[in-house]
Amino acid sequence: MSVTRRSVLALAAALALAPRPGSPGRALAAALAEGAEHWGEPEPFRPALVRERAQALAAAPWVPPPQDLPETLAGLDYDQYRDIRFRPESAIWAGGESPFQLQLFHLGFGYRDPVAIRVVDGGTSRKLIFDPAMFSYGPLVADPPTDIEDLGFSGFRVHAPVNRDDYLDEFAVFQGASYFRAVAKDQAYGLSARGLAVATADPAGEEFPTFREFWIETPAPDADTIVVHALLDSPSTTGAYRFSLRPGASTVIEVEAVLYPRVEIATVGVAPLTSMYYFSGHDRLGIDDFRGAVHDSDGLLMWNGQGEWLWRPILNPRTLQIATFLDSKPHGFGLMQRERDLSVYQDLEADYHRRPSLWVEPIGDWGEGAVVLVEIPTDAEVHDNIVAFWRPRTPLAAGVPFQLAYRLHWRGEPPVQHGLAKVRRTLSGLSEVGRPQAERDKRVFVVDFAGEDLVQEGAAPITAQVTASAGVLSPPVVKTDPDIGGVRVAIELDPQGATVSELRCALVRDGTVVSETWLYRWLPA
Repeated sequence: MSVTRRSVLALAAALALAPRPGSPGRALAAALAEGAEHWGEPEPFRPALVRERAQALAAAPWVPPPQDLPETLAGLDYDQYRDIRFRPESAIWAGGESPFQLQLFHLGFGYRDPVAIRVVDGGTSRKLIFDPAMFSYGPLVADPPTDIEDLGFSGFRVHAPVNRDDYLDEFAVFQGASYFRAVAKDQAYGLSARGLAVATADPAGEEFPTFREFWIETPAPDADTIVVHALLDSPSTTGAYRFSLRPGASTVIEVEAVLYPRVEIATVGVAPLTSMYYFSGHDRLGIDDFRGAVHDSDGLLMWNGQGEWLWRPILNPRTLQIATFLDSKPHGFGLMQRERDLSVYQDLEADYHRRPSLWVEPIGDWGEGAVVLVEIPTDAEVHDNIVAFWRPRTPLAAGVPFQLAYRLHWRGEPPVQHGLAKVRRTLSGLSEVGRPQAERDKRVFVVDFAGEDLVQEGAAPITAQVTASAGVLSPPVVKTDPDIGGVRVAIELDPQGATVSELRCALVRDGTVVSETWLYRWLPA
């Protein structure tokens, strides 16, 4: 994509500004409600229709989306695109009894592929036709061309009463390729999800499947869920998706999909998550920044099929890194934002401490495969450089439908509480400060574990099990950490010439593991 997701997050706030006085939005909303010229012709709709469309599309050669966006829109820069704002009073279902509203995104800037948006009501769907009156155009951008019958849209966002009953908050956005994102109560936008990932980090280049068409069901007046159907297309596959969005203290999006591969796909990524990690206390080599941490997510959490809970701190590596965690019948995985202390970030604008964690809960048996973590080097916080997804062991076969289902939980912590001590923080630094830089090889790692049962009067002592795939580890030092109500483990790694070492640490009491297992990939500076 030519647009960073970071710019999209900034737009989410900017585009929601109130309309200017005298806007025609209310008249437009009334016209939409009356079924005027802003709607296409009615067509029958049933969920199977999307699957049939995807299957038929897969039987034909891939055709790229039309690239006929007028240059006046395609050439917009970031600030100009920000100056095009949807009029909130023009929202679909505005003024009615629905607890949800839809607002639309304009084409332009990096969003050049139009998507068709249809509203479903009573078994009938009607395409929403673009009208400039839906938007206000600020002084930085000229009015759109008027000689185009239907310019189309680049995506949409959904509003509902999330933080209080008398105000409709934006809680979900679908825009750009197959990207979508959401927030729960009291959260700020952070990481994103995607419909599908193909060839992520592949030397030949990544493929970005695109949602080309949406069907959005009209919610009932008492509904707490809104249903969105989507048609996905790419050179490798098509897909029919059904999203059930339920906002709240935890916003849940249930995903059901059927893929129709055109070719065999060995590099597929199911339930892909995309985030940003720049630096934190264990990884800030070469960083000159007043803030203590900058990231949307700070760790990958996994609950594997063997019942283990694994915590892998995220890194901003010097070279591309791909970590593969083999598994069978996984219970879940997700990119977490565990650090919630504003004083750590010292950023009063970005709200990193309010960014959501995103947990993937598989529905059904996902069989054998692996959770894959991709870490891409970045020198700025404006780029998404972290990707995590599930990769089935068996490649997707050409012409054979592939079904999947899962729930996405946008919240602070996973919906399942394991009762183990959690990795609270990872810190790292050189251990031989007094020696010349060229001779400093050993490194200290400090891992804080928090848990109510770790510090008990008269209980058996806590020990740490530590291993390294290369190099030599010092005996771990375990001390009580009263600040977090847990324990701190300090270990020293002597690489002894190794170029990579996989570290592992878990707390044990009376021979039983009582904590998440901390994993870390050490790389030379």
